[in-house]
Amino acid sequence: MDERDVELRSLTYRLFVERGRAPAAADVAQEAGVSVDEILSGWRRLHDQHALVLDAASSEILMANPFSAVPTAFRVEADGRSWFANCAWDAFGICAALHVDGRIETACPDCGEPVTVEVRNQRPHDETLLFHVLVPAARWWDDIVFT
Repeated sequence: MDERDVELRSLTYRLFVERGRAPAAADVAQEAGVSVDEILSGWRRLHDQHALVLDAASSEILMANPFSAVPTAFRVEADGRSWFANCAWDAFGICAALHVDGRIETACPDCGEPVTVEVRNQRPHDETLLFHVLVPAARWWDDIVFT
């Protein structure tokens, strides 16, 4: 990843965190002072390097791990704002990436029972909780949306 793409990725993530949602290519282009086509080309390079996941139909951001651009079953409240995470792993990743405590709201995928996890000092409040990852890490990018 070259320096230009690192800067684009950092700007994209900064806007995602500040706004609590994925920035549109036009938002990033305006902030960077470049064209939308330049942003979309940069995002495509980042997508190809697994640094972002783009929506195939719109070329807008679908996932900027650990953040999800679409509502999911993993809502994270932290530092007075909220985001959706792509999965349970990413829900913890939001608190870790922002270096803040947080609250994860989800549900048991088996019974649907609501599950709330408080994250304090980078640890879950209940360390007996388990989550199961269905896909081995080596195969996550075979279909990252399913993973």
